[in-house]
Amino acid sequence: MSDTPTIAFFPEASFGAALNCVGIARALKERGARPVFICHAGFTGIFADYGFQEYHLPVSGAAVPEDYWQDFIRRHLPHFDLDPIDQIETYVAPTWEAIVDTAVQAEAPLRALLNRLRPDAVVLDNVVMFPAIARAGCPWIRVISCAETELPDPDLPPYLSGLAAGDVAGRGAFLDRYERAVGPAHARYNAFRAEQGLAPLDEGLFLEPSPYHNLLLAPSILRHDRALPLDPARFTFLEGCVRQEAPYEVPDFPGGGGPLIYVSFGSLGAMDVTLIERMLAVFATFPARFLVNVGGFRDAYRAVPDNVHLDAWFPQPSVVAKADLFVHHGGNNSFCEALFHGVPSLIMPYCWDGHDNARRAGETGTGRFLGRADWTPGSLTATLHGMLDDRAMRDRLAANARRMADASGVDLAATRILDAAGFGGTSRAGEGRQAG
Repeated sequence: MSDTPTIAFFPEASFGAALNCVGIARALKERGARPVFICHAGFTGIFADYGFQEYHLPVSGAAVPEDYWQDFIRRHLPHFDLDPIDQIETYVAPTWEAIVDTAVQAEAPLRALLNRLRPDAVVLDNVVMFPAIARAGCPWIRVISCAETELPDPDLPPYLSGLAAGDVAGRGAFLDRYERAVGPAHARYNAFRAEQGLAPLDEGLFLEPSPYHNLLLAPSILRHDRALPLDPARFTFLEGCVRQEAPYEVPDFPGGGGPLIYVSFGSLGAMDVTLIERMLAVFATFPARFLVNVGGFRDAYRAVPDNVHLDAWFPQPSVVAKADLFVHHGGNNSFCEALFHGVPSLIMPYCWDGHDNARRAGETGTGRFLGRADWTPGSLTATLHGMLDDRAMRDRLAANARRMADASGVDLAATRILDAAGFGGTSRAGEGRQAG
């Protein structure tokens, strides 16, 4: 067996999970491992641009995942104005149905690819289990790159609920509706697992913890107190896991300086042109400079204020490092990048764990929440001013940023992965394999 471990990453078809895995893969490569990426066709070139070998997963008869999810999100945009509990039937249940479809379609080609690659370990950053990974004959490591609530606990709010931890009545109402609405997708998924030789999962769950190791991005400043503490032998909190990008030069703005505010709702959230246009009208009269990620929709904007710079893509960690405030959708990677660089988050969630992160930002004093449907120009302006002037929040975030930098989440993740793969005990994987 080779002294150079091959570590196969299989992130979900989203840029958050994909780029989070890039940071970990870089740390593994520095230790002498060979990271490779299994990806859907819609992500062709993303990992190659970072210097990693890609293996594309053919899914016959299915749309290219990136196009599929863009169309899916576009159809569901009106549902993102609803409260989390009212998104269960309209958005969450259909999303789980689509995710189960993806897992079923991917199974045969993924199994064939893993049989050909024969990796020493597989790193799964996803919300659903692919049986081919459990049956690949090597350790698999789960990355929980959504909110910590993805791993349930009696003392934690339900995943995707946006509830406070102590809201007992809200918890019961949410779980009742969730389990009824998601039940058909869950039953179908458990039947699929049984066909592939895997045990069923408890109600509402689509991915089990790995018996080898599990990595959580949630830094300590966000962490919940659990009724059932996680075993540190199998679960590691990474204090975030932030990759480095090339330096970013802030463009010149007509009229000079002012605070720098970065706005990004993720690759899929960028399609909400109506929301962003409303925000641009407020930004036009606000004394700051704005960098706004609009994805592939740059041509949809005609009148752009002089203090606003739109672009299809930004090297986000490098931009956040220079920002005074980050306005985002509550994606866990975006939230962790803001925390890593000591930048306050104004979270305007539209779905999934963005609701959980928005709630947690307010509870921990690391940011604020603003509903995407019910804000006014006055409330947005007041919130931006209030956050830029909040010295106590900035001091709290600066202290936390130092802790996260010292912890070096990507390096700790690489260590845990090599340990699980049986290549621990050395600073470089190629220098020797740990027995057992």
